[in-house]
Amino acid sequence: MRFILRGFFGLFVLALTAAALGVGGYTLMQARSEGGGGGGWPRGGGGGERAIPAVIAVIENGDAFPVIQTYGEIESARTLELRAGIGGVVTRLADNFRNGAAVAEGELLFEIDPLDAEAALIRAETEQLEAEANLRDARAGLALGQDELTAAEGQRALREAALERQRDLEGRGVGTSAATEQAELSFSQAEQTVLARRQAILSSESAISRAEIALARAELAVTEAQRDLDETRTVAPFSGRLSSVSAVQGRRINANEQLAVLVDPDALEVAFQVTNAQYARLLNARGELQPLEIGLSLDLDGIPFETTGVIERSDAVVGEGTTGRRIFARLAEGGADLFRPGDFVEVRIVEPMLTDVATVPATAVSGDGRMLIAGEENRLRAIDVRIARRQGDDVIVAGARTGMRYVVELRPQLGAGVLIDPIEQPRDGGAMDVQAEVMITLDPDRRQRLIAFVEANNRMPEAARARVISQLEEEEVPESVVTRLEGRMGG
Repeated sequence: MRFILRGFFGLFVLALTAAALGVGGYTLMQARSEGGGGGGWPRGGGGGERAIPAVIAVIENGDAFPVIQTYGEIESARTLELRAGIGGVVTRLADNFRNGAAVAEGELLFEIDPLDAEAALIRAETEQLEAEANLRDARAGLALGQDELTAAEGQRALREAALERQRDLEGRGVGTSAATEQAELSFSQAEQTVLARRQAILSSESAISRAEIALARAELAVTEAQRDLDETRTVAPFSGRLSSVSAVQGRRINANEQLAVLVDPDALEVAFQVTNAQYARLLNARGELQPLEIGLSLDLDGIPFETTGVIERSDAVVGEGTTGRRIFARLAEGGADLFRPGDFVEVRIVEPMLTDVATVPATAVSGDGRMLIAGEENRLRAIDVRIARRQGDDVIVAGARTGMRYVVELRPQLGAGVLIDPIEQPRDGGAMDVQAEVMITLDPDRRQRLIAFVEANNRMPEAARARVISQLEEEEVPESVVTRLEGRMGG
């Protein structure tokens, strides 16, 4: 009996399965036979084509300013390593020779024990005086030698005249040959005296040359000794802030040892990378980089701070292992109060204006530049547009006429010829809306806690701290500021 019951139950399940398959097959065949050209969607019970709901918006052509968004690092255009010119013991340090301290141009930063340098300078100056004395003696000897040469030449002239007279007397038979020989001998001695005086002058001139060389060496030694003495004192060549300070009074340091780094906070610039295509759009007709204005944003403990800058130049070489171009921009005045070298910032560059373009969501354009446009009967057709720029979740396109209704989000079931049920998107809605800042009123205790937290935050620059405190002291405070601060406080 149990076997028969199981058999009837199996037949029942089999019949039920066959009936379900039959109903499914009939439904599928009916859908295929009644499907229209709009993607094969089944018709409704009334025999009309089914309309697919789709959100649409209206093309509005106009002018657009594309924005290049990238990230960069703050650098100082003037950074100097402060090194010791000579070795020795640090005997004096400026009171503000500390990390982060501000120093003025010409201010004494540190001094090395000058005793050895002063002694070396005194020795060099003494040797210079000795060389000057030797030079004076040599010049005086030359002058005396010249006088002696003049006297010797006069004596030779007299001896020569006496010799001529004696020869004349001998020729007339009045003089003797012995007297003539004596006159010739006297003239020869006078000639030798002239030659000796000339040799002495040459020696004096050589002595002067050697004395001048010795004096030049002594003067050079004095200059070097004076420079060594000057290098015992290091002053700030320009106004700036100190970092990497390692000097301690009383410490012995080596020559050329780095004691600190001086950074000019008023010569800040930002270095950032752009793609080759973005770089090409920043050039003018002559291929020169345009001095466009940029915007910079820095997040400090959840509080954003912004400033501006101007593009100045691009890097001379492409970095190894990188693509695109590296660009440098000068920060506007006042950036030193908020930004420091090494800060990682967001950079926004406003490109030259584009005309007769429209900004649409990126979901409305396919990868090959096609959009779906709704006609008067709400039937879709595809058009080709030119993608001018991609801006985050939006795309700037050209080639679509003003007033065209387009599908905001492309889907697989939407295509050319499909009938849609349009859902109009409000013109003031969407992701591009900018909502007004929500303002709230704080009770005294809450306000005081927030102000105390900001005042105790040493990482925040003075200008930023003053700005936030000024906001908190107002009757109404931006809710976003309060939320960020309380998030940092942990409550």
